[in-house]
Amino acid sequence: MGEWDAWIGRSEQHGDRVDAGLVARWCATLDREGPVDGSAPLGLHWCLAPPQALTMQLGSDGHPQRDSAEHALLPPVPLPRRMWAAGTLQFHGPLPVGAGVVRTSRVIAVTAKTGTSGPLVFVEIAHDLARHDHVLVSETQSLVYRAAAPPGAALVPTPAPGHFDPAPWLLTRTVRPGPALLFRYSALTFNSHRIHYDWPYATQAEGYRGLVVQGPLIASLLIDLARRHLGGDRLASFRFRGASPAIADEPLHLVLRETADGLDLAAFADDGRQVMAATAQVMPATGG
Repeated sequence: MGEWDAWIGRSEQHGDRVDAGLVARWCATLDREGPVDGSAPLGLHWCLAPPQALTMQLGSDGHPQRDSAEHALLPPVPLPRRMWAAGTLQFHGPLPVGAGVVRTSRVIAVTAKTGTSGPLVFVEIAHDLARHDHVLVSETQSLVYRAAAPPGAALVPTPAPGHFDPAPWLLTRTVRPGPALLFRYSALTFNSHRIHYDWPYATQAEGYRGLVVQGPLIASLLIDLARRHLGGDRLASFRFRGASPAIADEPLHLVLRETADGLDLAAFADDGRQVMAATAQVMPATGG
């Protein structure tokens, strides 16, 4: 058996409600109008039923402490830096505002690897968000744990020598995620990871060039870009992979183009460095 095999299959459940106030705060955070059909915007599921560790149970990075207690879902990986690496989403039906939901989370894989920067551990978690036992959103989330930055290492990401080129893309929207946006998104998702709000910690303890923009926030902005292009929330699936950290207060270029299978989406830094790659499948238009 592998070192972390005992965690595979471990699961937990949390309940929540799709509150109208939460929907309003989500839309305000992303600078978009509210829904008109009584359904929550796509991506709002990341705000629902998050782990609710007590403040005194948080570790030095702001995440719940890593221990081997029976109630802990994630394995106590000793590598100190944790990031959301990728995700695959399936949207099975609308999420009604006011509905009660249950989120079931289960560890499906733990894999140790060695990368160019040293040891890595990937943890994959399956999440199902259901109402009355009917799954509305299913997700596979991939977390990566990495070793600490060596003393004296250059802050990351290192700026690239190029620049962003919008030419290959059908639609481009440029945003500049500032600390207020990062704070609001962390509050909505109950995410206390200090790299998103504590500049000294992000730069001195984890070696980033500044505050790090949350991966699911970038994914949410890309989902919203698809909504703007399609005229509504019509995604059937969305798959994304982080390529490089995005830093707060720097331009972030969100892009989209149509393909035979749906949509290609991505986020780029101003220097041309790709931050995130994504693909989506689109539900057929209704009505008319």
